[in-house]
Amino acid sequence: MMTLTSAASRAALVGGLLLAGTCLSAAEDLTLWTLNFSSEASNEAFTKITSGFEAANPGVKITVVTRGTDDHKTAIRVAAGTDKGPDIYFMWAGLGLGGEYVKAGLSLPLDKYYAEYKWDDELVPAAASFSRIYPGGRHGVPFTFKGEALYYNKALFEKAGITGTPANYDELVADAEKLKAAGIPAITFGGTVNWHVMRLMDVILESKCGADKHDALMNMKVDWTKEACATDSFAELDKWAKNYILSPFMGIDQAQSFNLFVAGRAAMMLEGDWLVQQLAEATDLNGYDLFPFPTGTNRLYGFAEYHYISTKSKNPDLAAKFLDYFNSTEVQQSVLGKFSTSSINKHVVYDNLRPMDKKWLDIFNTYDKVYMNGDQAFPLDVTTEYFRVINEVASGNMMPADAATAMQTFIHNKG
Repeated sequence: MMTLTSAASRAALVGGLLLAGTCLSAAEDLTLWTLNFSSEASNEAFTKITSGFEAANPGVKITVVTRGTDDHKTAIRVAAGTDKGPDIYFMWAGLGLGGEYVKAGLSLPLDKYYAEYKWDDELVPAAASFSRIYPGGRHGVPFTFKGEALYYNKALFEKAGITGTPANYDELVADAEKLKAAGIPAITFGGTVNWHVMRLMDVILESKCGADKHDALMNMKVDWTKEACATDSFAELDKWAKNYILSPFMGIDQAQSFNLFVAGRAAMMLEGDWLVQQLAEATDLNGYDLFPFPTGTNRLYGFAEYHYISTKSKNPDLAAKFLDYFNSTEVQQSVLGKFSTSSINKHVVYDNLRPMDKKWLDIFNTYDKVYMNGDQAFPLDVTTEYFRVINEVASGNMMPADAATAMQTFIHNKG
């Protein structure tokens, strides 16, 4: 049985989040906390999986509690400080998000389950590799592996006289200028959710700093004030905010930004491979195409989403059994394309792909290196400052020259 929290119950998050989906009263109950799915196909696929596991394991009931991104983060953070919580929770991989809860002691090490179920023989190596980045053992199991790229409206590109996709960052900026000259905002973002505009800053840093220096900045191994490319990147963000982003972007969220993109109000959107299904449900896919952000580093912008077993779980063995079922070849084959263009199971067979799905599969097969979203690369407190600085620059409240100083000052003061 899949139980989705209502809007009313989500509104009572602070006072009642531990009352929803945390009572593990029956020995064969499992509770899973995850995000709201924007695609109905994803909702149906998740229900199919949980129902299938229940049918194969009589007496087991799985309750799935869904929330919006920020509410979900809050719920998990609160659960980490109590003696209650879900058996399984969704969180992104990386030291900055998943790592926060590993450090807080909420995530159960899964080394014995990786060995018992031979997950390394089933999972795409790049996706499973994130389980090894945490101290104290392997944490989490891949749910999806995502790539992010620039989607574009073919008709708007044509109207602006753009006949091909840019080969490098300078050509992308030149295309943005062509769009501006044609009266078309180049790109749309939702500024009320910090992570959306962050994506633009991430890819600009990769473009201006290169792979090694970008990694060093994110790993806090070099001084942001001493790397000219960091200041240059904030200046580029300022330029995009003033000239190329559909305004007023700081007053809308990601979902509203998507609606504006579909309505033809902006030419591009920096989104993940999941957007193919969202576009298919909202409009005609033939009007759109995509290309990786042209950073020049031959790395793909992307991240992994994981399911973690909670240390609060009274049924960790059953939780691991469910995750094994979830990621099995048969199940993953049956829901292929519903959560992501590609599966985290390496034995899945692809056929009858839509052109944009095929393009994503080609991208995944081309790139063997990935750079991660900033909010997953940084620890949580640094992520919060990164968000603040980006928002201040994008809003015109902070000079680009001061942004690198703000970042480095925070990093230095945290020790």
